[in-house]
Amino acid sequence: MPGSTFLSPMLAAGAILLSVALLIMGNGLQVMLLPIRGGLEGFSAFEVGLLGSGYFLGFVVGCVLTPRLIMRAGHIRTFAALVSIASAAALGYPIGVESMVWIVLRMITGFCLAGLYLVVESWLNDQATNETRGALISIYVTVNFTVITLGQMLVTLFQPDSFVLFSIASVLVSLAAVPIVMTRSSQPAPITIVRFRPVRMFRLSPTGTVSIFLIGMATGSFWSLGPAYASVASGSIRDAALFMSAAVLGGAVLQWPAGKISDSMDRRQVLIGLALFSIVAGGALVVLPYATWPWLAIGFAFGAGLLPCYAIAAAHIFDFADRADYVEVSAGLLLINGIGSTIGPLVSSLSFELLGPAGIFVTNGLVFAVLVAFVSVRLTRREGLPEEEKQNFDLGTSAAVSVVADEEAIQLSDLVIEDPLATHNETTDPVP
Repeated sequence: MPGSTFLSPMLAAGAILLSVALLIMGNGLQVMLLPIRGGLEGFSAFEVGLLGSGYFLGFVVGCVLTPRLIMRAGHIRTFAALVSIASAAALGYPIGVESMVWIVLRMITGFCLAGLYLVVESWLNDQATNETRGALISIYVTVNFTVITLGQMLVTLFQPDSFVLFSIASVLVSLAAVPIVMTRSSQPAPITIVRFRPVRMFRLSPTGTVSIFLIGMATGSFWSLGPAYASVASGSIRDAALFMSAAVLGGAVLQWPAGKISDSMDRRQVLIGLALFSIVAGGALVVLPYATWPWLAIGFAFGAGLLPCYAIAAAHIFDFADRADYVEVSAGLLLINGIGSTIGPLVSSLSFELLGPAGIFVTNGLVFAVLVAFVSVRLTRREGLPEEEKQNFDLGTSAAVSVVADEEAIQLSDLVIEDPLATHNETTDPVP
């Protein structure tokens, strides 16, 4: 039947998407809860920023190291082990309420999440065909945006100074293992490991590479310190959760339209427009007095400017990449963005302490001002590609995920590191 080619991979991916939903919901709750609880415990803004930086540092390290774990133990065993560690880490926060303990736990969580994302995304890529990959990744990104919002709203169910919310986060992360461990789908092919060559990426696209780093600084700051800002500004945990959810919703709503607009004009101009929109919205949050509904509307606008930037910058790089470069570009983008996300919270935390909670939007404005200036200069140095030479905007290549490389791209890449243990371990790992 004609629809079976599309429907079958979608059904097979259902267990994977359910695991993703539970995993991200649990992490989304922690993203919202930790800065608020840290403030109640007397953590400084810099210490709260270190929590965010620790997570992203762990994530970068995980991107580099966990592929080796998958090659040795297989996808299912690695997933189960990392879920167990991440679940235990979630219970460690209320037990050891010290900033350094929390920073270490957040690094562990980031490390685990990098490996868990890698497992589920490689599994999704294996389930997809050339005909279904774009739709499947679009669903995956939609699930990401939806469940992180739900996870953030869970913080309103109980008082943040109780043990209960951390227990809920641990339960959600633990349950994420069940659909994967019990799936009847065959395991994906052995994981692909590539070398990281940032200088070559910069030569391929200076605009895209620098922008991805700066976008990482801005988004890392927002995820790490946004909940603390919102909690202080509103004086309400419920309103703080609504603010963060409004920002995520704004990013979700504008992601696809912004990408499609960038297909018909220079993507760099769209990137400049989004950055300026984010600057204006952030400036409004700094200067305007708090009023619930206008504040939430501005938060929606801020997210609409900030969150689609990664996809537009990534799409710009892929416009100049050959198919043999897709594997390198995909891995490189995640690492460069992760490094920026590690640095951003540290810088924003200083603004938080010097200028007050809204200082994080001052940092965001300065970071995006640098982005606008750099991209504007690049517009005068390099002609934009004609529309017919550009890749059509595709979340399968431009989303902040690692599933962009199809089998042909992997075979063409000269960066793939072969490991003789991979095939042996993957083929001998039993599938439930």
